Amino acid sequence: MGADGAAGGAQPFVPARGGVAALRRAAVDCRGCPLYENATQTVFGDGPAHARAVVVGEQPGDQEDRAGEPFVGPAGHLLRKALADAEMAEGDVYFTNAVKHFKFTTAGEGRRRIHKAPSLREMTACRPWLSEELQRVDPELVVVLGATAGKSVLGNSFKVTESRGTLLYLPVAALPTPARAGRDGDGPARGLVATVHPSAVLRAPDRAEAYRGLVADLRVAARFLR
Repeated sequence: MGADGAAGGAQPFVPARGGVAALRRAAVDCRGCPLYENATQTVFGDGPAHARAVVVGEQPGDQEDRAGEPFVGPAGHLLRKALADAEMAEGDVYFTNAVKHFKFTTAGEGRRRIHKAPSLREMTACRPWLSEELQRVDPELVVVLGATAGKSVLGNSFKVTESRGTLLYLPVAALPTPARAGRDGDGPARGLVATVHPSAVLRAPDRAEAYRGLVADLRVAARFLR
């Protein structure tokens, strides 16, 4: 099976019981798609088990793959700075990615590992992990960074350019049971804010302007949590 083909998906590896810690332990052995074959390790989500917000990125990068932790590379450092500038407490945030293994190609004499976007099949194969993280963390708010994260949560029709910086709500079918009840007036509904991935800010011709846009979007998320 090729690197772009799913190998049955992650669902058989997802434990039926336990919290986020149980998910993290089980994800180490995930073979739901071929990406595990070349990645150093699974990079699962990290943060408070019942965080108020879940931030979803695309996939781990080179440094995350080596460290085994999400958002520890240049894009992650930029994201954490933007959260602080938006006055969104990092201690309230659980960080994760739509895809849990680093997908890359190599180039140059040193065979430098270059990020390669996950395919729809790989994203679909990995979706059970993200769905269970959202259910077991049960946050008040989800922040999606970029197209892959948005499509993993909201479906393939999602477009960052149409939705960024606006307070949305997760579709009822995508919500864990407590949040579904909230949509009927029994409690707070789960919000969603979309923005660009911080790696896009690092690539932007006008990085300062792109960064201001990211912070502005995150301020929408911060206001929701107040």
